[in-house]
Amino acid sequence: MAFELVEEAMQEALAEGVFPGAVLLVRQGDAFFYLRAFGSRSLVPQVAPMREDTIFDVASLTKPLATSVAMMLLVKEGKIRLDDRVARFVPNFSVHGKAQVTLRQLLAHCSGLPAWKPYYKEVLAEERRGGRVNFLGTSAAKAFVYQFIERERAEAEPGTRTLYSDIGFILLGAVIEQLSGMSLDRFCQERIFRPLGMRSTGFVDLGLLRARRLEPITEMIAPTEECPWRQKLLWGEVHDDNAYAMGGVAGHAGLFSSARDIDTLLCCLEDCYYRVGGMIPQRLIREFWTKDPTVPGSTWCLGWDTPSPQGSSAGRHFSAESVGHLGFTGCSVWIDLAERCHVVLLSNRVHPRRDNDKIREFRPRLHDLIREALG
Repeated sequence: MAFELVEEAMQEALAEGVFPGAVLLVRQGDAFFYLRAFGSRSLVPQVAPMREDTIFDVASLTKPLATSVAMMLLVKEGKIRLDDRVARFVPNFSVHGKAQVTLRQLLAHCSGLPAWKPYYKEVLAEERRGGRVNFLGTSAAKAFVYQFIERERAEAEPGTRTLYSDIGFILLGAVIEQLSGMSLDRFCQERIFRPLGMRSTGFVDLGLLRARRLEPITEMIAPTEECPWRQKLLWGEVHDDNAYAMGGVAGHAGLFSSARDIDTLLCCLEDCYYRVGGMIPQRLIREFWTKDPTVPGSTWCLGWDTPSPQGSSAGRHFSAESVGHLGFTGCSVWIDLAERCHVVLLSNRVHPRRDNDKIREFRPRLHDLIREALG
């Protein structure tokens, strides 16, 4: 199958500075598979070529690939129901108009919670104010952030409007940890990634690195930005500021993975969707991958997005039966369930600076070219 136009577009993106480099993976059932690396894995401190097995900080792809799948498993095991109130598991959460918020609403981004707050600044202030040496990035700092979320005021009545919320998924991470009795990274490793043989996927626990004086293997990882407040190049360390303050493990961000590993997980989830049996019951994954009807105009399923009528990052050719998600660092996944096709684009477009949004126009064009090549 001819992918010349797709490859030309990727080369043009490199020349135009959309990203330093990227890995593109396309699969259509058992009939077609494409994987190729483009450009550079790093520009500073030295230029290094991108490889197909490069590991990326996938940012908000943590939400669908880790947190949402973990929630599926807890529902499957009967430990939670999607319409359970969050306050059942986090009693202090019920203040300031949040008593009726459900787990389903957190997953569908219609809980009324704010989109984002700079909790990392509160953690930094607490460290400086209280003389708490090395407080940043600890389990105590994570608990400190959870306390702030418990006290947040809702910006809307739950279930009345869509507001994409990192805060909601941070909270889901806390629920998973409480119910499983494990940290989020351990739960995902033991229940999702290791059983599927996803050896390049996981969270980077900063507290563990610090305690054991370990360093990430940077030769395998794409760096992100030269962070102004951490005053270093982020390489094998989570880019998201709040996830960093929480120790690198959070429900909204922090996952690292490779294109092949993400392909493995998507194939598993698609098999569960098409067939009865597997890691997730068919009925349950179809519920997660069905657009939430409670909020008019919402494009969100449970933990996953669907193509918007106009200007979708999936382009013009992905069907209405598609689900996907974007990550701030330049990563995305889109699955067309009608065509049994998925596209994984991993890039480090924030390297070495985050003020580069050229990928916004490039993504839909790339997806259009891919679908046109597939026919």
